[in-house]
This record gives sequence, structure tokens and C-alpha cells, in this order.
Amino acid sequence: MKSKLSQFSFNLPKNLIASYPTPNRDESRLMVINRETGEIQHRIFKDILEYYDDGDAIIYNNTRVFPARLYGRKEKTGAKIEVFLLRELNKEARLWDVLVDPARKIRVGNKLYFKDDNEDDILVAEVVDNTTSRGRTIRFFYDGSDQEFAQVLDQLGNTPLPKYIERDSEALDRERYQTVYASEIGAVAAPTAGLHFSKELLKRLEIKGVDFAEVTLHVGLGTFRNIEVEDLSKHKMDAEYFKIGSEAVEVVNKAKRRNGKVCAVGTTTMRSIESGVSAESFLKEAEGWTNVFIYPPYDFHIANAMITNFHLPKSSLLIMVCAFGGYELIMEAYQVAIKEKYRFFSYGDAMMII
Repeated sequence: MKSKLSQFSFNLPKNLIASYPTPNRDESRLMVINRETGEIQHRIFKDILEYYDDGDAIIYNNTRVFPARLYGRKEKTGAKIEVFLLRELNKEARLWDVLVDPARKIRVGNKLYFKDDNEDDILVAEVVDNTTSRGRTIRFFYDGSDQEFAQVLDQLGNTPLPKYIERDSEALDRERYQTVYASEIGAVAAPTAGLHFSKELLKRLEIKGVDFAEVTLHVGLGTFRNIEVEDLSKHKMDAEYFKIGSEAVEVVNKAKRRNGKVCAVGTTTMRSIESGVSAESFLKEAEGWTNVFIYPPYDFHIANAMITNFHLPKSSLLIMVCAFGGYELIMEAYQVAIKEKYRFFSYGDAMMII
């Protein structure tokens, strides 16, 4: 039984963490792992066409990343402040749950000013509560419509690249740190396994008769939070909003009934579908908040294949992948990935477990 955090440690050379995406989405490298035979193959991502046929189902997370990282200045002192939007608490009052940096400088009652590229003040916010050491509740002052307010945030915000990507966001990230099928705004991090799909590849899969199911899980920063307990049964995941609709249920259960392949694209998709399992181990409609944490040993109910990226040591993402693919096989595959210089993390290469 692999339920200790230290068992998921490995030495990752820093130069293998990808800073930029591959030029073409579907031409990143793909490691294919067969759970039954233990075979490891090296392919290109668009080769997944060879693995799926008429009546198989691919489930993906349609969440859309919003530009959650804002840079403002504190009133009077003009000190530069980073404000990271986590979630909207009250649309009418424009209340948001945020993280601030440097937190020691930000107190209740402080006003923050946000400027556009022309250095004009276009948004003001007030700190109304402390939530954690870095967490604050802030109220934005804005008289326009909800749509106009969203446009202002979009104009001011920067693509929230994870801190592991040690560079500022650039123009290309607006498009590339977003899946081609992203539609439901609400994530502060991309469901990165889906970044490898191009519109052309989706069309070619569709022509082969593959069915697609969309679910929504708005990825929060909790996905990247360090696990600080050795006993994994004591780790608590942050709750994230998810939704599984009737169309997804129909597509997935049809493939399950005919014993087809059901592939979950990414750990967020897997967490969603494992949060919506019926008594008969089929997918059911569900909506709400999930904090399910999947670690070995775990019986998966819906998917029999999974696409994922290469994750960081001791992360909840790696731990879930080991639960699905088998601890020994996945940890061996990671050593192969390091030897073969696969690219890790959000903009890195892909792994498919079948």
C-alpha cells in the first residue's frame, strides 16, 4: 500500500520543467504506458488517433482560465502589490477572495489602485477582510455592468502561469495556456493535459467516431498546494466547483455499456467523474464542490484510460496518476522520462495510460 508522501519523491532536474509550449499543440511527445503488459512506448501526441475507435469516449474539462494575476499599487505609499484573484464571492457587491503579495503590507481598509497600459487608474479596490496569512477579501468599486467589469479584469489581468514557470506571462500565453475547447470561465490554472489537443486532432478523432463528453471543474490553486502530511489519508484537498451534465452522462455511459475505451483527459477530469459515480458505478449528473483526493489504493469507476502531463514530485497530481497506473510502473516511467528528457509540468509533454 502506497499511502506515504515520501514514497512519491524523485529527483527532477530543474531544466526539464518546460518554460514554453511546443510550437504545435499536438506535436508534444507522448509516452504511452500499458498497464497490463508494463510496456512503455514513445510517440507524438497526435498518434493518439491510433488508440481510439468508433464508440470510444474521451472526457475533457471545459473550464476556461481567466487572467487572475493583477498588479496594483497601494494608496499613499504607491507600493507595488500583486493581487491573485481566487474566486468571486458576491457578484453584486464585487467581492473577491484573493491572495496578496507582499501580504504584510496589506491591511483591512487599504485601497488598491489598478492602472491600464496608459497609466490611467481604471479600477479601485478596498481590502475588507483578512482570511489567511496571504488571503484577503477585497471589494472592487465599479459602476458598469457585469460584462463590462469582466472586460476590465480581462484587460488588467495577466495569464496566471504557475510559479514553477519562472518567467512573466507573455502574449502567447493568452492562447496557449488555454485549451482549444475552453468555454466555462472560472479556473485560475489550466487543465494542462488538454493543452495538447488541436482543433484538427479533435476533428480527426470525431471522424473516426470517437465521442466527446465535457465536464467542468474550475481548477484552483489548491491543486498545486504542497502536501504537508506524511500520511496521505490525513491530507485535505481544497474544494473546487464541478459540474457533470446530462449529455456527458449519456456519452460516457454508452461507451461503458459497450466496453469501449473511456479516457479521462487530465487529473481534474478524473476528479470530476469520480465525484459523480452512481451506485451501479456509472456516471451520473452532479454539481457542487468536490474535495476528493485520490491516492493508492483506489478503485476507479468510470475511466479505463487517462491522458496526463508529467507532474512534480510529491504532488497530488503524481499521486493520483500512480493510483491509476500502478505505483511501480508509473515511478519507473518517470525515471524513463527523466532519462529521455521529457518536458515536465504545465507546458510539458504528455503521458497516456491505457
